Amino acid sequence: MTGRLRRAGLPYLLLLPAVVMELLVHLVPMLVGIAMSFKELTQFYIRDWNSAPWTGLDNYRVSVDLSAPVGKDLLHSFAVTCVFSVLTVALCWLIGVAAAIFMQDGFRGRAVLRAIFLTPYALPVYAAVITWAFMFQHDNGMVNHILHDQLGLTGERPFWLLGGNSFTALVVVSVWKTWPFAFLVVMAALQNIPKELYEAAAIDGAGVWQQIRKITLPSLRPINQVLVLVLFLWTFNDFNTPYVLFGKSAPEPADLISIHIYQASFVTWNFGTGSAMSVLLLLFLLVVTAVYLIVTSRGRRSADA
Repeated sequence: MTGRLRRAGLPYLLLLPAVVMELLVHLVPMLVGIAMSFKELTQFYIRDWNSAPWTGLDNYRVSVDLSAPVGKDLLHSFAVTCVFSVLTVALCWLIGVAAAIFMQDGFRGRAVLRAIFLTPYALPVYAAVITWAFMFQHDNGMVNHILHDQLGLTGERPFWLLGGNSFTALVVVSVWKTWPFAFLVVMAALQNIPKELYEAAAIDGAGVWQQIRKITLPSLRPINQVLVLVLFLWTFNDFNTPYVLFGKSAPEPADLISIHIYQASFVTWNFGTGSAMSVLLLLFLLVVTAVYLIVTSRGRRSADA
């Protein structure tokens, strides 16, 4: 009996360190942040935040009050983040799937090309984004040197890290560093598609595009459903890319909600309002995830039926 108990308890014992770290790193800070959202936690109470006055839902009312500057700015940041996430996820998925399909058949130099494709994903985020920040410099950046000096595509040197072009620069950097993940996932999924299906389709006269439409994409549907959700969550919560690219204050066209919450918390020292915004963001992502999983599961069941 003692031996059986030891064998039965061994898996839970091995999981215990991971569970403890999960509680300390994720769950406890999340609960503390939710508690902070109900307090008037400003710089005056930063030394002893437990003494901050309890405000109830006031921080949430301020955040969603669209007639006030705080609510308007948050709504603008939310809209920018939605557009940014949709564009980034769509481009990452499209480039990743196209590159994976291109790399499916063997050819000379495929291993080298595959390593080059995965380089952006292997580089540290800060090193990669700092490099892009130098490349987007107005006077001596490589982007303006190529587009303006060499190719003459622009009438004057554009500012990529200021003004309206900042959104384009942010999307370019985010897609560049994220699409290799989609490429890696799709390339692994393609290995599970039997080659006999393509051979039979070719014998029946199906061309390349017909094989992609009728065999490849339907076979990748379960993987794509998970991939799109993961990419969306990563992109919507991305903080490192805009912070390293623009600094503490992002331009208005590239004011993602992660940077906006950071400014509300650590620049204006209003941690209560920033925590309320973070909780609202968490609720939004939970709702989107739940709706997405429900819709995709229904689509999978109807396709199986």
